[in-house]
Amino acid sequence: MTDEHRHDEGPPGDPAREGAPEGADEATERSEDPAAPAAGEASDSEAVETDPLQAAHDEVETLKMELGERTSDLQRLQAEFLNYKRRVDRDRELVKQNAAYVVLSPVIEVLDTIDRAREHAELEGGFKAVAEQLERVVANQGLEKFGVAGDPFDPALHEALSHLGEDPDVDVVTCKIVAKAGYRMGDRVVRAAQVLVVDPAADAAPADSAGDASEG
Repeated sequence: MTDEHRHDEGPPGDPAREGAPEGADEATERSEDPAAPAAGEASDSEAVETDPLQAAHDEVETLKMELGERTSDLQRLQAEFLNYKRRVDRDRELVKQNAAYVVLSPVIEVLDTIDRAREHAELEGGFKAVAEQLERVVANQGLEKFGVAGDPFDPALHEALSHLGEDPDVDVVTCKIVAKAGYRMGDRVVRAAQVLVVDPAADAAPADSAGDASEG
């Protein structure tokens, strides 16, 4: 063998050739290739693509929950405001009625005098005009007159001064004479009507009516 051929094969014990595993050169070349995909690169790429969608979904759910809470708060505040407004309106009306009651209660005696004058035909001329004007004023302020002969007796509205006996023309205890008219403001009775009542005839009255008459 010539020296040139021996030189090409390299000296024995060359570390570049001895002990190198098969395929080592290919592995080295592959690791140095920047285009070669790293292990697990595909799974990381998929996670990056799905994470923004999940985050957006979670944010939408959070916003929906917050919106529901704010809506509930708004509805509660509206209900509280409406209740407050009703209470204020009711209190204002009650104060107004109480003030009118205090002012108009003494006027009832004057109205009684007008009624007596009217019954005796003494309500004439200028006095009549003043009396009618006064009646209109108190009516506009909510003072309502009630109680006429022939009304069924109602303990909530009438005060029975006396019983005049039985009357075959009535079926229940009835107001026969009104001594003084009653007055009310809304559902509030300022003064009950003072009346004289008659009872239905005992043989013609229903059992409950007869009981009411006897209790009266």
